[in-house]
Amino acid sequence: MAKNPDVDAWLADYDNPMKPVVTAVRDLVLAREPRVSETIKWQAPTFVYQGNIASFFPKSKKHASLMFHKGAEIPGSFPNLGGDGKEARTFKIDSLADLEAKGDELVGVFTAWCDMKDGA
Repeated sequence: MAKNPDVDAWLADYDNPMKPVVTAVRDLVLAREPRVSETIKWQAPTFVYQGNIASFFPKSKKHASLMFHKGAEIPGSFPNLGGDGKEARTFKIDSLADLEAKGDELVGVFTAWCDMKDGA
């Protein structure tokens, strides 16, 4: 898993009760979907693969929230990928136990994005 030092630095300065969950989501995604990398965009960690996939909403204190910028385009059924807007979708995780329960689905969202981009 290749971690971006810019994201390491951002997390070092991140003062939020959800920091352990954000860190665990980062670790899970980077470990399980090797096509995904990370950067800092919009002053937040952002996952990328052939475009922007999802960014953390850093101000949320009750859950870790990932905004999938073009989530409406991601094929498949993902019950925790919420929203009904034209483009964006969100995925919220409220604890490490919640991540344990939703982790496979979350990774599935990233895999579906990567497969779509690869034309699979």
